[in-house]
Amino acid sequence: MTTIFGLPAHVLLVHGLVVLVPLTAALQVLCALWPAARRRFVWLVLALAVGILALTPLTVSAGEWLYGRESEHRPILQLHAARGEWMIYFAVGLLLVSVALAVQHWLETRKPAKRTALNVAVAILAVLVGVSAVVGVALIGHTGAEAKWGIIAAG
Repeated sequence: MTTIFGLPAHVLLVHGLVVLVPLTAALQVLCALWPAARRRFVWLVLALAVGILALTPLTVSAGEWLYGRESEHRPILQLHAARGEWMIYFAVGLLLVSVALAVQHWLETRKPAKRTALNVAVAILAVLVGVSAVVGVALIGHTGAEAKWGIIAAG
C-alpha cells in the first residue's frame, strides 16, 4: 500500500497508531488494575491490540516506500526509519498483555479471584508495556515530525 486517496499511506496509517497505541495502553492498565473494567473492556482491548499488530507492518511498509522516494536521506530521517522498526516490538508487547488480561478474565469467570500473583504480574506488565509503547510512539513520531517539518527539539 503506497497511497490512499492520493496521499502517502504512511501519513494516514501512522495516525491510527498514534491514537490506538495510547488508547490501548491506557485501557490495558485500567483493566489490569480494576476488575470491573476488565469485565467490560477486556475483549475490546484484545481487538485493539490485534488491530495495532496488523496496522504496524502496513505503516512501516508504507514508510519504507516513502523513504525510498526521498532523494536525500538526512540523519533525522534515518533515525526516524530506525525508530519506526521498534514499533513491531511495542505492538507484540501490547498483544501479549492483552492475551494475559483475557486469560486472567477467563480464570476469574471460572473461579472468583483474589489478588493473586497473576493479577500483580499482569498489572506490572501492563504498566511497563503501556508506558514503553506510548513513549516509543512519541519518540518515533517526534523524529518523523522533525524529519518532515524541521521541528527542532527544545533544550
